[in-house]
Amino acid sequence: MVKLKKDNEVNLVRSVNKNVRSSTRKLKPILKSLVGKKVDFALRDLEFSNKRICGDVKKTLASAIANAENNYQYDIDKLIIKEAYCGKQIVMKRFRPRAKGRAAPIIKPYSNLTIILSESKQDQKEKHGTKG
Repeated sequence: MVKLKKDNEVNLVRSVNKNVRSSTRKLKPILKSLVGKKVDFALRDLEFSNKRICGDVKKTLASAIANAENNYQYDIDKLIIKEAYCGKQIVMKRFRPRAKGRAAPIIKPYSNLTIILSESKQDQKEKHGTKG
């Protein structure tokens, strides 16, 4: 799902991936590390991460990039990740048989993954250029 909206004169593209098979606790650190980065650096970081869920995050980010380029004619080199967050979805509950007729619960959580991209402006690039 991709939407375009105006927010303080900045165009945003949103991509949502529902029913990601991971808990929000495992997704949040990955998403926090992506916020504020340019999309090519974020894709590179996800490519070389050893976490299993990074594949789904990378797929969602690639979808947002493709939609921003094809539907709204944005320049890929200027895209940055403005927001990345996740929320809870369903939780599958299963049980494992244990000794003496007992059962141990197994929780299989699902998450929603949302990535919001925006175009960086020339002013922001100049500011970052003078800092480094």
